[in-house]
Amino acid sequence: MSDWIELDRRHVWHPYTQMLTAAPPIPVRGGDGMYLITEDGRRLLDGISSWWVNIHGHSHARLNRALAQQAERLEHVIFAGFCHEPAARLAAELVERCGGQLPRVFYSDNGSTAVEVALKMAYQAWRHRGEGQRRLFIALDGAYHGDTVGTMAVGGTALFHRAFRDLLFEVRHVATPASRQAGSKSPDLTEVLEQEGEHIAAVIVEPMLQGAGGMLTQPPEFLRRLRDLTAEHGIPLIADEIFTGFGRTGRFLACEHAGIVPDLLCLSKALTAGYLPLAATLASQDIYSAFLSEDRGKTFFHGHSFTGNALSCAVALESLALFDDQRCLERVQQLEALFSERLAALADWDMVRETRCLGGMAALELAPRGDGGYLDTIGPRLTAAFLERDILLRPLGDVLYFLPPYVVTDDEAHRVFDAIEEVLPTI
Repeated sequence: MSDWIELDRRHVWHPYTQMLTAAPPIPVRGGDGMYLITEDGRRLLDGISSWWVNIHGHSHARLNRALAQQAERLEHVIFAGFCHEPAARLAAELVERCGGQLPRVFYSDNGSTAVEVALKMAYQAWRHRGEGQRRLFIALDGAYHGDTVGTMAVGGTALFHRAFRDLLFEVRHVATPASRQAGSKSPDLTEVLEQEGEHIAAVIVEPMLQGAGGMLTQPPEFLRRLRDLTAEHGIPLIADEIFTGFGRTGRFLACEHAGIVPDLLCLSKALTAGYLPLAATLASQDIYSAFLSEDRGKTFFHGHSFTGNALSCAVALESLALFDDQRCLERVQQLEALFSERLAALADWDMVRETRCLGGMAALELAPRGDGGYLDTIGPRLTAAFLERDILLRPLGDVLYFLPPYVVTDDEAHRVFDAIEEVLPTI
């Protein structure tokens, strides 16, 4: 065993891992396109884009070159009172690609923080306008927006955050088509707006596809209705596109399916194609203007040491260029067709409750082997069975999903579905 592997086992605390009972982590020494290369030389097909961040494959030559070239010029500089070219060009690029109606970009370092920034912007903007009573946030059933205190508050997955319940601010959760079908008693957004509209600071949604909640899909009409209702009541809509942005649903942004523009838009994950931590919160001119004042106390007091990191921004710019050059949206649409065809053959299996597909995401909701949900025992058993076949899939409890980088070939995608058909009868 390499000495560094032993050091990991002695000292590293891994995320989302019960360190007492979990199997030892798999040592990875490299990456090559669709594959992770382990210390013992195995090539694991990365079927989850390494937690949904990778879209162009591992160790891409163009991204490597962009990172190295930027490192030769500038690695980082304080972003308060200073600026640099990669961050400026990336901001302009994001504004243009997001339709031009969200002209201000605030950089941070990860998805949770991008959402936390949006929540704080919405709340503080109301206070600057003299409406400090607006303290209530509205989120969807089954929501997941991150693990910082603010994002935990608007989350709807109790398992992840119940230990911190006493720390969280007030939130109302409203029903989605999926949660209503599952028997949710949560109110409709219309009802909450009628009862508490004057106290609402913002409504936050994961548009079209709720990831950690179980790869739950929504019809475009649902999203369009949320936008119409929030606009009618003058309430900011926050779109959390941390997961869905950059083509995952078949459009550059999931909001495009419904033809809507939110007031605040959160991006991260695939922003740097999985290379470096970076996030962006795009704001409307109306939100931004609420902070402009001769009173310095009305500044948006948020930031971190690595805000607008030059290396991250340079890689993000090259990733966007690669996105166009490789015609990624066309590829995602091709994958959606392939995935839909293979899922159709699984839909009638006894252990398959439902299949879902949107863009480059394919999911099977399975009959649980325990209590169901995220902690169902079927998840770890499936993970182990696929790893035996050199495929990395990490189910969300009883929801098995396939979400590969866009460079996956048709043969590789069929290999994964063949493995699914082979594994499911054995679990």
